[in-house]
Amino acid sequence: MKALIEFRNLYKLYTMGDTIVRAVDGISIKIYKGEFVAIVGQSGSGKSTCMNIIGCLDVPTSGQYLLGSKDVGKMNDDALAEIRNRMVGFIFQQYNLLPKLTAQENVEVPMMYAGVPKKIRHQRSKIVLERVGLLNKMKHLPNQLSGGQQQRVSIARALAGNPSVILADEPTGALDSKTGREVMQFLKDLHKDGNTVVLITHDNSIAAQADRIIRLEDGKIVYDGPSSGVKDSVETAEQEEVETA
Repeated sequence: MKALIEFRNLYKLYTMGDTIVRAVDGISIKIYKGEFVAIVGQSGSGKSTCMNIIGCLDVPTSGQYLLGSKDVGKMNDDALAEIRNRMVGFIFQQYNLLPKLTAQENVEVPMMYAGVPKKIRHQRSKIVLERVGLLNKMKHLPNQLSGGQQQRVSIARALAGNPSVILADEPTGALDSKTGREVMQFLKDLHKDGNTVVLITHDNSIAAQADRIIRLEDGKIVYDGPSSGVKDSVETAEQEEVETA
């Protein structure tokens, strides 16, 4: 079975003065269509660099990144933008909604850049806003919506172009715990519907809700496997915290 996302001995190097920083240090990853994968690590682990490469916001220094059958590392900026708009749906921690546009207009922005005709944009935006329970808010501006509602608009925007992969960067980071749980449930539901979801997080308890975890430290993979063991350890730690409180 061919991987949807594949890193082949991938490196990303940065120069800081006289020092070369290996943000990603020779890693190989395969993520298949329909998986729900969390890439987890602390600051400096390389997870954000991986996110940028998966999302076609950056290219590797060496090695290969294949998205579907596309060798992303060999693309110029225009080609990167085209494949990014067509194949990746982004969900960000800070929502990144344009304040002067309505919820519906925000959802339509990526489709507009992708050249989708206006009539189809309108139809598709209504479908995805209904899917996240916000069809009745489609004419509201972001400042008229709660944080959770704004994140749901962000999710609708990510879904609008029928992307190959949904890339969620710390999607609950700006939310209270209750709303964060609701957003994670949306991601789980998207996965159940057959979507490929890649979650970027530093939070073990959030990562444990995915089916598979890829843990990074200092640009290297230190764990790649099912989240079941991680879930057990997180639940045990939470129970011990409750018992000692």
